[in-house]
Amino acid sequence: MIDQENILSKIIGVLPDGVPRQVCIGLHWTAVVMDVWGEVRCGLASTINEHHRHGMPTVPQAGALENMTGMALAALAQAEQPTLVSIGMAAVNALLPQRPASWVDLNAEDVIAAHGADQSVVLIGHFPFVERLKTRVGKLTVLELNPQPGDLPVSMAADFLPTAKVVAITGMTLLNHTLDGLLKLCAPDALVILLGPSVPLNPILFDMGIDILCGSIVTSIDPVLAAIRQGATFRQVHRAGVRLVTITKPGFAL
Repeated sequence: MIDQENILSKIIGVLPDGVPRQVCIGLHWTAVVMDVWGEVRCGLASTINEHHRHGMPTVPQAGALENMTGMALAALAQAEQPTLVSIGMAAVNALLPQRPASWVDLNAEDVIAAHGADQSVVLIGHFPFVERLKTRVGKLTVLELNPQPGDLPVSMAADFLPTAKVVAITGMTLLNHTLDGLLKLCAPDALVILLGPSVPLNPILFDMGIDILCGSIVTSIDPVLAAIRQGATFRQVHRAGVRLVTITKPGFAL
């Protein structure tokens, strides 16, 4: 399997260039709007917050991001600074080739429930649908970097992933560079799902051993940007104009 850094390099390496129109860094979400071959697209990524030190810029290029090329923005997905990674991943998602023929209008909760009925499921990342999902699968274990009541710390992944039949991993792991290690803990026959608005809907990710990608497509750019600028959570961003879609590896049936 290909590791995460090489996967990101492969994804970025085949992207078309674009002209950045807007970069919006909100409290919870980052959006990048690109003009790609005459089409205006918007990509999303979770905003990774980092501790601010007085005098130390979180975004050194602030004020000049929209003067960069689309590819230069996408390359920030491999930066060291967390907020730059968010900008880069949003740019990647804006530049990704559109493949509507492969998109199925199915959200991650329903995908996990369909495959996790009567199965042991590990969900990495506390999503808003956790309580509902508990009633729809055999057994649900939630591993979280910042555990909420009922969650376990993600540091316990080695105790649960090797025996899980279904593993659903937040796309945030692409941003914080922990995806590789988690995938290595999964059983060879486990069904692996990568989910969340940050996930690049690119089949190259199937080369990492992932079976299903659950992501998002921005359908109403201006309302989504307005919501993000005003600190919206994803539920609010979704209502503003986001389509939830799923793609699968070749030969895999939902």
